[in-house]
Amino acid sequence: MTVNLTRIYTKLGDGGETHLGDMSRVPKTHPRIEAYGAVDELNAQLGVTLTVAGLPEAYAAWLRRVQNDLFDVGADLAVPHGGDRDRLRVHAGYTTWLEQACDEVNAGLAPLKSFVLPGGTPAAAHLHVARTVCRRAERRALGVDDGNPEVVRYLNRLSDLLFILSRGANGGDEPLWEPGASHQPPPPGAQDS
Repeated sequence: MTVNLTRIYTKLGDGGETHLGDMSRVPKTHPRIEAYGAVDELNAQLGVTLTVAGLPEAYAAWLRRVQNDLFDVGADLAVPHGGDRDRLRVHAGYTTWLEQACDEVNAGLAPLKSFVLPGGTPAAAHLHVARTVCRRAERRALGVDDGNPEVVRYLNRLSDLLFILSRGANGGDEPLWEPGASHQPPPPGAQDS
Protein backbone atom coordinates (compact mmCIF):
# COMPACT_ATOMS: atom_id res chain seq x y z
CA MET A 1 0.00 0.00 0.00
CA THR A 2 1.39 3.39 -1.00
CA VAL A 3 0.39 6.60 0.70
CA ASN A 4 0.97 9.80 -1.24
CA LEU A 5 0.14 13.01 0.63
CA THR A 6 0.73 16.13 -1.42
CA ARG A 7 -1.50 18.47 0.54
CA ILE A 8 -1.94 18.47 4.30
CA TYR A 9 -4.84 20.91 4.65
CA THR A 10 -7.96 20.48 2.57
CA LYS A 11 -10.51 22.63 4.43
CA LEU A 12 -12.99 19.74 4.13
CA GLY A 13 -13.21 19.37 7.91
CA ASP A 14 -13.90 23.00 8.70
CA GLY A 15 -17.61 22.28 9.17
CA GLY A 16 -17.05 19.62 11.83
CA GLU A 17 -17.20 16.57 9.56
CA THR A 18 -14.52 14.28 8.16
CA HIS A 19 -14.18 11.30 5.85
CA LEU A 20 -13.91 7.75 7.04
CA GLY A 21 -11.68 5.37 5.12
CA ASP A 22 -14.57 4.38 2.85
CA MET A 23 -15.07 8.08 1.98
CA SER A 24 -18.36 8.39 3.88
CA ARG A 25 -18.71 11.65 5.81
CA VAL A 26 -19.35 11.64 9.55
CA PRO A 27 -19.20 14.19 12.38
CA LYS A 28 -15.78 14.50 14.02
CA THR A 29 -17.47 13.29 17.21
CA HIS A 30 -18.45 9.96 15.60
CA PRO A 31 -17.39 6.90 17.68
CA ARG A 32 -14.98 5.76 14.95
CA ILE A 33 -13.26 9.15 14.92
CA GLU A 34 -13.10 9.17 18.73
CA ALA A 35 -11.59 5.66 18.69
CA TYR A 36 -8.88 6.21 16.13
CA GLY A 37 -8.19 9.66 17.60
CA ALA A 38 -7.44 8.00 20.95
CA VAL A 39 -5.21 5.48 19.14
CA ASP A 40 -3.39 8.40 17.49
CA GLU A 41 -2.91 10.03 20.90
CA LEU A 42 -1.51 6.76 22.24
CA ASN A 43 0.90 6.57 19.33
CA ALA A 44 2.09 10.12 20.03
CA GLN A 45 2.57 9.25 23.71
CA LEU A 46 4.68 6.26 22.69
CA GLY A 47 6.74 8.62 20.52
CA VAL A 48 7.42 10.76 23.59
CA THR A 49 8.25 7.64 25.62
CA LEU A 50 10.84 6.65 23.03
CA THR A 51 12.73 9.90 23.69
CA VAL A 52 13.24 9.18 27.39
CA ALA A 53 16.66 8.10 28.62
CA GLY A 54 16.80 4.79 30.44
CA LEU A 55 14.34 2.91 28.24
CA PRO A 56 15.87 -0.50 27.51
CA GLU A 57 16.65 -0.96 23.80
CA ALA A 58 14.54 -4.12 23.58
CA TYR A 59 11.56 -2.16 24.92
CA ALA A 60 12.24 0.64 22.44
CA ALA A 61 12.29 -1.82 19.53
CA TRP A 62 8.98 -3.29 20.68
CA LEU A 63 7.42 0.17 21.04
CA ARG A 64 8.53 1.12 17.51
CA ARG A 65 6.79 -2.02 16.23
CA VAL A 66 3.71 -1.13 18.28
CA GLN A 67 3.69 2.37 16.79
CA ASN A 68 3.49 0.89 13.30
CA ASP A 69 0.84 -1.62 14.40
CA LEU A 70 -1.21 1.24 15.87
CA PHE A 71 -1.45 2.76 12.40
CA ASP A 72 -2.95 -0.58 11.30
CA VAL A 73 -5.37 -0.37 14.24
CA GLY A 74 -6.33 3.16 13.21
CA ALA A 75 -6.83 2.04 9.60
CA ASP A 76 -9.08 -0.78 10.80
CA LEU A 77 -11.14 1.60 12.93
CA ALA A 78 -11.38 4.16 10.12
CA VAL A 79 -13.18 1.87 7.68
CA PRO A 80 -16.60 0.34 8.36
CA HIS A 81 -16.99 -3.32 7.44
CA GLY A 82 -18.45 -4.13 4.06
CA GLY A 83 -17.82 -2.68 0.66
CA ASP A 84 -16.14 -4.23 -2.34
CA ARG A 85 -12.48 -3.68 -1.41
CA ASP A 86 -10.20 -5.70 0.84
CA ARG A 87 -9.23 -3.58 3.83
CA LEU A 88 -6.41 -3.77 6.32
CA ARG A 89 -7.78 -5.49 9.42
CA VAL A 90 -6.13 -6.35 12.71
CA HIS A 91 -5.99 -10.12 13.22
CA ALA A 92 -5.13 -12.45 16.09
CA GLY A 93 -1.42 -12.49 15.18
CA TYR A 94 -1.05 -8.89 16.37
CA THR A 95 -2.37 -9.84 19.81
CA THR A 96 -0.37 -13.07 19.97
CA TRP A 97 2.84 -11.10 19.45
CA LEU A 98 1.92 -8.79 22.36
CA GLU A 99 1.23 -11.80 24.59
CA GLN A 100 4.65 -13.24 23.79
CA ALA A 101 6.33 -9.94 24.65
CA CYS A 102 4.32 -9.75 27.91
CA ASP A 103 5.38 -13.28 28.88
CA GLU A 104 9.04 -12.60 28.06
CA VAL A 105 9.29 -9.51 30.27
CA ASN A 106 6.99 -10.76 33.02
CA ALA A 107 9.09 -13.92 33.49
CA GLY A 108 11.89 -11.75 34.92
CA LEU A 109 9.74 -9.71 37.30
CA ALA A 110 8.99 -10.42 40.93
CA PRO A 111 5.35 -11.25 41.70
CA LEU A 112 3.30 -8.23 42.74
CA LYS A 113 2.30 -7.90 46.38
CA SER A 114 0.34 -4.68 45.94
CA PHE A 115 -0.94 -2.38 43.21
CA VAL A 116 1.73 -0.30 41.49
CA LEU A 117 1.54 3.48 41.69
CA PRO A 118 2.33 5.19 38.37
CA GLY A 119 5.85 6.57 38.49
CA GLY A 120 9.34 5.52 39.35
CA THR A 121 11.89 6.15 36.61
CA PRO A 122 11.08 8.64 33.85
CA ALA A 123 10.73 5.75 31.36
CA ALA A 124 8.35 3.89 33.67
CA ALA A 125 6.28 7.02 34.30
CA HIS A 126 5.88 7.62 30.55
CA LEU A 127 4.91 3.99 30.03
CA HIS A 128 2.23 4.38 32.71
CA VAL A 129 0.82 7.44 30.93
CA ALA A 130 0.80 5.47 27.67
CA ARG A 131 -1.00 2.63 29.47
CA THR A 132 -3.80 4.93 30.62
CA VAL A 133 -4.19 6.43 27.14
CA CYS A 134 -4.30 2.87 25.77
CA ARG A 135 -7.12 2.00 28.18
CA ARG A 136 -9.06 5.04 26.93
CA ALA A 137 -8.48 3.97 23.31
CA GLU A 138 -9.81 0.53 24.24
CA ARG A 139 -12.96 2.08 25.76
CA ARG A 140 -13.46 4.21 22.64
CA ALA A 141 -13.01 1.15 20.39
CA LEU A 142 -15.76 -0.58 22.34
CA GLY A 143 -18.09 2.25 21.28
CA VAL A 144 -17.70 1.41 17.58
CA ASP A 145 -20.89 -0.51 16.71
CA ASP A 146 -19.53 -2.83 14.05
CA GLY A 147 -15.90 -2.67 15.12
CA ASN A 148 -13.40 -5.49 14.79
CA PRO A 149 -13.31 -7.36 18.15
CA GLU A 150 -9.61 -8.08 17.57
CA VAL A 151 -8.91 -4.34 17.84
CA VAL A 152 -10.31 -4.36 21.38
CA ARG A 153 -8.30 -7.49 22.28
CA TYR A 154 -5.16 -5.90 20.84
CA LEU A 155 -5.59 -2.68 22.83
CA ASN A 156 -6.39 -4.65 25.99
CA ARG A 157 -3.22 -6.70 25.64
CA LEU A 158 -1.18 -3.64 24.70
CA SER A 159 -2.17 -1.96 27.95
CA ASP A 160 -0.97 -5.10 29.75
CA LEU A 161 2.36 -4.93 27.92
CA LEU A 162 2.79 -1.24 28.77
CA PHE A 163 2.15 -2.04 32.44
CA ILE A 164 4.67 -4.89 32.40
CA LEU A 165 7.25 -2.73 30.60
CA SER A 166 6.77 0.01 33.21
CA ARG A 167 7.55 -2.53 35.90
CA GLY A 168 10.63 -3.66 34.02
CA ALA A 169 11.76 -0.06 33.48
CA ASN A 170 11.61 0.44 37.25
CA GLY A 171 14.01 -2.47 37.72
CA GLY A 172 12.19 -3.89 40.73
CA ASP A 173 12.14 -0.58 42.61
CA GLU A 174 8.59 0.49 41.93
CA PRO A 175 6.25 2.60 44.03
CA LEU A 176 3.55 0.41 45.55
CA TRP A 177 0.16 1.31 46.95
CA GLU A 178 -0.02 1.18 50.74
CA PRO A 179 -3.73 1.05 51.54
CA GLY A 180 -4.66 3.68 54.12
CA ALA A 181 -1.03 4.83 54.55
CA SER A 182 -2.03 8.46 55.05
CA HIS A 183 -5.26 7.75 56.89
CA GLN A 184 -5.18 9.32 60.31
CA PRO A 185 -7.45 7.97 63.02
CA PRO A 186 -9.93 10.53 64.35
CA PRO A 187 -8.80 12.36 67.50
CA PRO A 188 -10.06 10.82 70.78
CA GLY A 189 -13.65 11.78 71.45
CA ALA A 190 -14.32 12.88 67.86
CA GLN A 191 -16.65 9.95 67.29
CA ASP A 192 -18.78 10.90 70.29
CA SER A 193 -19.79 14.32 68.92
